[in-house]
Amino acid sequence: MVSITQPRVNELLQNIKNKRIAVIGDVMIDRYIWGNVNRISPEAPVPVVEVESESSRLGGAANVANNIVALGASAQLIGIVGEDFSGKEFRSILESQNASSEGIITDRSRPTTVKTRVIAHHQHVVRIDSEEKKDIGTDIQQKIFSVLEKIIDSIDGIIIEDYNKGVVVRELIHAIIELANRKNKIITIDPKFNNFFEYTNVTVFKPNKKETEEALGKKLQNEADILVAGRTLMEKLNAENVLLTRGEKGMSLFEKNGSVTHIPTNARNVADVSGAGDTVIATLTTMLTAGATVGEAALLANFAGGIVCGEVGIITIDPAILRSTIFEQ
Repeated sequence: MVSITQPRVNELLQNIKNKRIAVIGDVMIDRYIWGNVNRISPEAPVPVVEVESESSRLGGAANVANNIVALGASAQLIGIVGEDFSGKEFRSILESQNASSEGIITDRSRPTTVKTRVIAHHQHVVRIDSEEKKDIGTDIQQKIFSVLEKIIDSIDGIIIEDYNKGVVVRELIHAIIELANRKNKIITIDPKFNNFFEYTNVTVFKPNKKETEEALGKKLQNEADILVAGRTLMEKLNAENVLLTRGEKGMSLFEKNGSVTHIPTNARNVADVSGAGDTVIATLTTMLTAGATVGEAALLANFAGGIVCGEVGIITIDPAILRSTIFEQ
């Protein structure tokens, strides 16, 4: 059982303030259309959403970076956008947040990834994705890696955030991990199916239950299955730690010393799981750079993920709310 005291949380949140983390992966725009449904369309059996407002924010790997900044650290976002209106919008949003666009590379061969969510009465009605999933070319890979090489000595950790959109490719994964280990940097992974077993020799590998089932080709139906899966991943990936997130059943942390810790969920009211994984990997990594043990970092990440699940739409974690939630009476 992992536990943590309030002075320790305060210490970690204070230590965060001078930490910098690179986030490499699939960046995107999350566009929201908010409205109400009062009738069904006469053209087809679908709801008619009467639009009340629209908004856009940074998503994917950019949402991970936003969570890092919200916690009090700084983030260097590295990813690609297209040479299109949405790419310009992405950079404009970055500038409005006083965030560096140094790591944002334009790839003229593909569009900027945009996810449009239509929400009515606090419920998702439909999601529309505009994207290109083909692997990026070697020239773009080299530009991404060059950005990381340039800043490697000024960062404390690296997150690879893979959404299977073609940015995180095998050769780039290997190069990033090799550089991180050579420079003794914390490196954590939020994987997807395509390159699942390419992430060897990392600090923390953080798959969810569904991703693990797909990769291993086996349903995880009970605690025994979870134990076998976690240990299998530890062996296959030679990871220092594996953090398997399990939705309503919380998380299971596997450490190199053989210990396994099950952390129950702290989500009280699950309204929307969008972005929860981003919050978890951001909190986990930020706390590790601040000096937390992997158990402490996983516990805090679990609380943070539970908090954002209670809100509709993608939000970032607030340190004050995180602290009060952990120690509420």
